[in-house]
Amino acid sequence: MFKKFDEKESISGVLQLKSSVQKSIRSKILESYPFLDTYLEVVLPKKDAFKIVKCHDHIEIIVNSAGEQQFFRHREDPFFLPMQQVDKGAIRFVLSGANIMCPGLTSPGAQMTEVPKDTIVAIMAEGKDHALAIGKTTLSTEDM
Repeated sequence: MFKKFDEKESISGVLQLKSSVQKSIRSKILESYPFLDTYLEVVLPKKDAFKIVKCHDHIEIIVNSAGEQQFFRHREDPFFLPMQQVDKGAIRFVLSGANIMCPGLTSPGAQMTEVPKDTIVAIMAEGKDHALAIGKTTLSTEDM
């Protein structure tokens, strides 16, 4: 069900951005998420030259000069990836390709970030540091 990310197949190009474009991206991020104001210099320093990695299916990833992913967007969505967290019991099922259902997000150990329907989100797991998957919500968190 899931296709492993393969750099040779999945990336269509890498763009080194001019400083004016970098400034524009930084301002869009701050406009969407003003609470990042004090942290943005740490995540995307003004003196650091970052790049946009263009992937298939209209996905863009901002990477810093060390090659670390900082932000992500799909089509013209904002540069950010909201997080949803499932409980420990869902980990093996999600990794096996199962859809995530409302009980996995509303049970103890799970956490939800307020998002509307059809939002791209990172699926995290209770007690883990890295995302299990990236998916699209079919319901808003209010409906869940």
